[in-house]
Amino acid sequence: MSEKDNKLLSIVVPVYNEEKSLPELHEQISAACQKIGLPYEIIYIDDGSDDGSFHRLLEIKKHSPQVKLIRLRKNFGQTAALSAGFDHAQGEIIISLDADLQNDPHDFPRLLEKLEEGYDMVNGWRKNRKDPFLSRRMPSTIANWLISLITGVKLHDYGCTLKAFRREVVENIKLYGELHRFIPAIASHIGVKITEIPVHHRPRKYGHSKYSFWRFFKVILDLLTVKFLLSYSTRPLQIFGTLGLLSGLFGGGIGLYLTYIRLILKQGISNRPLLLLSILLIVIGIQFISIGLLAELLVRTYHESSQKKIYYIREIVGINSNPPQD
Repeated sequence: MSEKDNKLLSIVVPVYNEEKSLPELHEQISAACQKIGLPYEIIYIDDGSDDGSFHRLLEIKKHSPQVKLIRLRKNFGQTAALSAGFDHAQGEIIISLDADLQNDPHDFPRLLEKLEEGYDMVNGWRKNRKDPFLSRRMPSTIANWLISLITGVKLHDYGCTLKAFRREVVENIKLYGELHRFIPAIASHIGVKITEIPVHHRPRKYGHSKYSFWRFFKVILDLLTVKFLLSYSTRPLQIFGTLGLLSGLFGGGIGLYLTYIRLILKQGISNRPLLLLSILLIVIGIQFISIGLLAELLVRTYHESSQKKIYYIREIVGINSNPPQD
């Protein structure tokens, strides 16, 4: 493990109402980190817990100088908690995991070994998942298939929180909403090299899951957002303009057909529903193209005013970072 010698390891753990599991979780994380032999920090993010989780974390910190605590003002969700942890992590390598004891900290060395092979991100795959089939595993399987299909990043388990990152990965990813499950797809968009490995998954020991079947539908909506952001965020006219052109052409085609009926066949068209459909499609087409043009202006204003780059550099070779002065 020479590549990662003397590197700081950051463990990021979002916590929401996991008071009973925290002492055992901390012992397992500490044991795993000590076995690795790297300097480490453990960042617990209390995401608005109301069961005494934060007080339990305060007790843990008294005996563990490596622990850092972040307490959010309310329950913002796992995406926000992970984002807060990433923002405050100091390590060159960052590992995230859930606080419910279902992820196994003893998988840390295997994640790090995979990073050493040249990957920038390693995703956990709960191959033998210990969750109910109908409410958890079946919706998850469908969601993973859809996400892989639409984003083009083929993974078995997008929902597994157990992941390892190089620091530059999380520095270049901005999370909001509930996009934490799409981190691999977002990371792939900026050229990050991703792989996945099977990891242990254990039955829930304390409490109950915060997830429900209805979250599946939220995933679908978030997937549409991610697809737009990854494919069209810098060229919105291509999607809105395409929809507008298709709608306009279809409406125009119907209009030409009605014109033929009226002028050549000498039949009335005022009482035909197709006339209204033609007008509607043409108007919708004009609106879509207008929206696309406005979106192009907004995108260009955003990138130019914020000086946000539309590319991400892995490294620079043979070019001075500061150009020579005359």
